[in-house]
Amino acid sequence: MTEKPMLAMAVVVATARLLLIRRAVPEGGLLWALPGGSVEAGETACQAAVREALEETGLAVEAVADLGERIHPDTDRRIVYVACRLLAGDARPASLREVAEIAWVTPVEVPQYVPQGLFPAVQEHLARLAEPDATGPGVRTSRQAIPPESLHSP
Repeated sequence: MTEKPMLAMAVVVATARLLLIRRAVPEGGLLWALPGGSVEAGETACQAAVREALEETGLAVEAVADLGERIHPDTDRRIVYVACRLLAGDARPASLREVAEIAWVTPVEVPQYVPQGLFPAVQEHLARLAEPDATGPGVRTSRQAIPPESLHSP
């Protein structure tokens, strides 16, 4: 049996909201997920997360931290989670074959989209960035802040 390729997921947070995609085709019962996909030959997980974020959402991002990895309990896939900083772009379903919808969700809204919960390291990262005056990987300063209305896809 051929081993499934490792996946890299982009954890993109802007103005205390997490970027999620609604898959065009659910995998293992999962409908909403972080943007991401297979790590290609010769590519690092960080490079794959950046590439997949652009391909799926049209957003340019920069990998800033490896948040950890696990074997996903619903899909049995090895997944690496990569914190990414938003650089540019307007979020949209850039690959209609893979992505049906985009959502920027607050930490309180996450269970509505991901009922089984996020990987604990991702949840901790999101909680840190949602704190007032948060600083760290993926955080934009007030000088760089993106207006919330620009985060919603049309």
